[in-house]
Amino acid sequence: MKFVASSTELFGRLQVISKVISTKNSLPILDNFLFDLDDNRLSITASDIETTIVTTLTLSHVEDGGKIAIPSKILLDTLKEFPEQPLTFDINTETFAITINTENGKYSIMGQNPEDFPLIPRIASDSKSIITSASVFLQGISKTSFATADDEMRPVMTGIYVDITSNDVTFVASDSHKLVRYRRSDIKEADEGSFILAKKPAALLKNILAKEDGDITVNYDDKNALFLLPEYRMVCRLIDGVYPNYASVIPQNNPYKMIIDRQEFYNALRRVAVYSNQASNLIKLSLSNNQLIVSAQDLDFSISAYERLNCQYDGDNMEIGFKSTFLTEILSNLSCTNVALELSDPSRAGLVIPVDREVESEDVLMLIMPLMLG
Repeated sequence: MKFVASSTELFGRLQVISKVISTKNSLPILDNFLFDLDDNRLSITASDIETTIVTTLTLSHVEDGGKIAIPSKILLDTLKEFPEQPLTFDINTETFAITINTENGKYSIMGQNPEDFPLIPRIASDSKSIITSASVFLQGISKTSFATADDEMRPVMTGIYVDITSNDVTFVASDSHKLVRYRRSDIKEADEGSFILAKKPAALLKNILAKEDGDITVNYDDKNALFLLPEYRMVCRLIDGVYPNYASVIPQNNPYKMIIDRQEFYNALRRVAVYSNQASNLIKLSLSNNQLIVSAQDLDFSISAYERLNCQYDGDNMEIGFKSTFLTEILSNLSCTNVALELSDPSRAGLVIPVDREVESEDVLMLIMPLMLG
């Protein structure tokens, strides 16, 4: 098995797929990349059993094909030190000895038997699919992943729920204190269905999607999802279970509506939150005629603060409390100029909705549960 590859291209691809490799693998073979050379196409696989990522390179100088498992750490540590240059890999597929020849040197590594590498899970023949642009999935994951829960007792809440109809795709995440619903109507074709994407593969997919500008095809069955992109493919195990009816917790009639500059609101919250009680992070919003007062206090340390902000609001006077860390997190994950805060009652959830859309086909809604005012 012998081939020539660009040092920087190879390193770039390996860096992306290496993020799937766990530091505590149950199988030692999973500390390796699986190289599979067929004709002039080199497929490189990395896996942690639950999630597998494959990248494919087209090479111009190939002598013999074959398979080899190469230790990931030493290969990455070696490649990152090279400037751009061609590297010649000369591999004995019987002894698993690997030689990397460069312009000025030679590096020898011992590989492992590729047959020990686990097989990639197959998607059922009756699987469902969706085709859309990579940017749709990137935004869906980026806008929702921060709201997932860490509750191992309720595994379905630790993932991103992807709900697909023939007209749109909806991404939902919630930790019971906050909820994000991100919907896009600019999908190309889709079968109706849904799945729950776990946090780790979601983060890996986000990293890959940021480098892609083409389409993504997703095939999924009851157990696994396969994400197909021009230069990568990822298979991951889905979270098993039924996602709660998220629509039922979104309040429909919200007579109190404030519109405010998102960045000003965010900055004021950050400043005033310094003075909130460290245990509760309670911050109070007081709404009156075109004015918002953001206030906090910590009686244990005899400190308090408030800021007055201009806003659009002409309803009855209203006071409501929120956990400042949740509210600032929500505002930081929006990129609009102005946001609307819609409220119905100090004891019911508030909705944070962008006033101006970045993309015409997107619909973003973020929900935050209130804290009781003392």
